[in-house]
Amino acid sequence: MRVLAVVLLGALSTAAADRIVDDHAIADESNTSEWLAYGRTHSEQRFSPLTDINEHNVDQLNVDWHLDLPLDSQLVSTPLVVDGILYFVGQVNVVRAVDAVTGELLWEFDPESGKAVGRRKKIGWFHNRGLSFYDGKVFAATWDGRLVAIDSKTGKLVWSTRTFGLDDSLYITGAPKAFKGKVLIGNGGADHGRTRGFVTAYDADTGKEAWKFYIVPGNPADGFENEAMEMAAKTWTGEWWKHGGGGNAWHGFTYDAELDTLYIGTGNGSPWNRKIRSPQGGDNLFLCSIVALDPDTGNYKWHYQTTPGETWDFNSNMDIVLCDLTIKGEAIKAIIHAPKNGFFYVIDRRTGKLVSAEPFADINWASHIDMKTGRPVEIPSARYPDGIAKVTPTPAGAHTWHAMSYNPITGLAYLPTIHLGITYSDKNLDLEAWNSAPFKFNLGVRISNYTGSSGKSYIGSLQAWDPVKQKAVWTIPQRHMANAGTLTTAGNLVFQGRPDGHFLAYNAKSGKILWDVDLGLGISAPPITYRINGRQYIALLVGWGGSSSQSSANAALGWPYGVHTRRLIAFSLEGADEIPEQPAPYFPIPINPPDFEIDDALARRGSVVFRKCQECHGGYNATAGGMAPDLRASPIPLDFQLFEDVVRQGSRIARAMPAFAELSDTDLKALQHYLRWAARETAK
Repeated sequence: MRVLAVVLLGALSTAAADRIVDDHAIADESNTSEWLAYGRTHSEQRFSPLTDINEHNVDQLNVDWHLDLPLDSQLVSTPLVVDGILYFVGQVNVVRAVDAVTGELLWEFDPESGKAVGRRKKIGWFHNRGLSFYDGKVFAATWDGRLVAIDSKTGKLVWSTRTFGLDDSLYITGAPKAFKGKVLIGNGGADHGRTRGFVTAYDADTGKEAWKFYIVPGNPADGFENEAMEMAAKTWTGEWWKHGGGGNAWHGFTYDAELDTLYIGTGNGSPWNRKIRSPQGGDNLFLCSIVALDPDTGNYKWHYQTTPGETWDFNSNMDIVLCDLTIKGEAIKAIIHAPKNGFFYVIDRRTGKLVSAEPFADINWASHIDMKTGRPVEIPSARYPDGIAKVTPTPAGAHTWHAMSYNPITGLAYLPTIHLGITYSDKNLDLEAWNSAPFKFNLGVRISNYTGSSGKSYIGSLQAWDPVKQKAVWTIPQRHMANAGTLTTAGNLVFQGRPDGHFLAYNAKSGKILWDVDLGLGISAPPITYRINGRQYIALLVGWGGSSSQSSANAALGWPYGVHTRRLIAFSLEGADEIPEQPAPYFPIPINPPDFEIDDALARRGSVVFRKCQECHGGYNATAGGMAPDLRASPIPLDFQLFEDVVRQGSRIARAMPAFAELSDTDLKALQHYLRWAARETAK
């Protein structure tokens, strides 16, 4: 691990050194000087009581300070602010601390995730969504599966623990959750091999495992870890454990300090296609659920399953937001939850009982939720019984991980929404012989032909949703689908960044645009706010990233890898900073050497080999979306030795390029020919 100390740490105040951030502090909704948790407080509302910046003066916002991050690419993190220090995680899990008033870098901690991965093949999603803070320690999780505790004052490692084996086809992109002297972490991987999801809680002081909760049952012959797994096994059929089952909890952890309950959102099946993993049907608990656990023991309390027996990647890893609602005269301790499947849920968090559920986007896989059973009333054809079906929403969901916020003053949730459909097909697949290999994107079903929702001229929107009336109060159509998470404040404001580089403030009641600034680079991270020395700040990481930046379709935005400078920017009403102008949107020019003769047979082989690369480097004719370099325009594949050093020897592992040591010389030559073919095809 590399630690860079930039300023004298003695400059930190005595108050900061003595301050204890515990559950009482994290649950304090009145604290306006800090942002202590992923969603600001334990409620995960992303609401601030601050009113200094408000609907009347927000158009006067200007940059107060900025920090250039030239070595970063994937910036999707929610920063934390504790005692005047802002903490955030950048590319390849590098954690930084900066002065929240000046932007001066205080320390940097590099867990060297690339080196930890080594020559092992890992999914290259090297972004991370955030950190957690508790009792003087910053907690971060790494791509390769470690949970680390960092001294908040010095940036030095306190402890590190491995949460899964280095050879497991798992990865971590989510933020840990600190509560009651423990830290919880899950993982992703249900799309990339045989995985059995779990979450683990560790002692915040020592890193020792406190408890583990498996999300789906294992092989019954081995016995069950607890009664919850025995109960869940009754909802599976066939030999599901041979396929893993999935359910990975990669995002969506909330601690309820009032009810002393931990809620986890769970993931999709592994593989996606239920015909393979559970061939005689079944609900497949606890896939796509909210599961309530005892925070001290990890014991099961209750669950609510949003998509029983899911077969579309409709996971429930989205925000689990706590709020108090009055519905039909009854006071409800509520969870509000908008998962991928397109229904907005209000759930009684004391019991797990469904209060209400209505579609917040176009859906065609279910007609409604039966309030007597709490189950969706499915459209039978949606499960592609004849091998093919067009389904809305897509695996990206009607809402994905981009954060929803809730304003208790307006009573509205502010929700980034996606309006798309897709075709699922398992025609001509041998489902009985289907198998999966580690780190292989193999779903048991093909997906193709993304199309807009019926009647919609746009594919994204920002909605203000009333969870009591279960309807949209206002909707802002958006051209792109991967719009960033939201922040709402008592100043009657909603803030959100967009993939086109614009950062906007809206009137929280009406949706009217009150402020719009072009930051010159796609925005994927949600903003935060805090107040120090009488000045309110709005802070935001600017850097196109996340899974949307892997898509070839998003290459049209013009944010290719390595061209535009990533930044941390803080705004205020008093701001007078000038940030350097970004380059215009850029579109890589494919290299097309006229003397390179393409061998058609090698190019065809190379198109198959490139499937190992397409999650980062783009699927359609190798057109990259910005997550990684566009190889059509890179000179490296033209030089066999340089290409071999990067691809097979792992010379750029530190920059999150995994090594593929198993590729042969012929494979590399085939890739060279395919990339030249792709360059010529896209240059036509």
